[in-house]
Amino acid sequence: MVAPTYDELSALPAYCEQVVPQGFEDINGHLNIRHYVGIASEGLDESLVGLGIPMQWPNIAGQAVFTAEHHMTYLHELRTGDSLSVRVRLLGRSDRAVHALVYLVDETHQRVSFVMEEIFLHIDLETRKTSDWPADVAEQLDAQIKLDADLPFAATTSGAMALR
Repeated sequence: MVAPTYDELSALPAYCEQVVPQGFEDINGHLNIRHYVGIASEGLDESLVGLGIPMQWPNIAGQAVFTAEHHMTYLHELRTGDSLSVRVRLLGRSDRAVHALVYLVDETHQRVSFVMEEIFLHIDLETRKTSDWPADVAEQLDAQIKLDADLPFAATTSGAMALR
């Protein structure tokens, strides 16, 4: 996978900015896989707040976002003491799903460490089934997708997933 450069991603808002704590390190001396995925997921959640999907959406509206698919690419290790951030690019949406790229950026070494491609779904928690995005959220998602489509670098995907 060809990832955008550090400089290209620096133009996007940063989420989940933090320093890798020693407790997140695995026996290999780098960030454990569960933390790459967890931090990327938290960054994606943070990015959705401004698009009408608050963290407490399940409690306040009975709606949620569930992950349907992931594809993960590890490019460079993150180690204890490294500073990182999450950057998000939305690629497209259907009536009930969104396709996104989530980047873990190694701020210490100024490089992309990890790319998580994801399809996530809108869920009505009363039925526990997918449902159409609320109109206000769909409008905000569409606006962000358009902004992200205009970024001056390619949105390279795995080719393993797509909206249906």
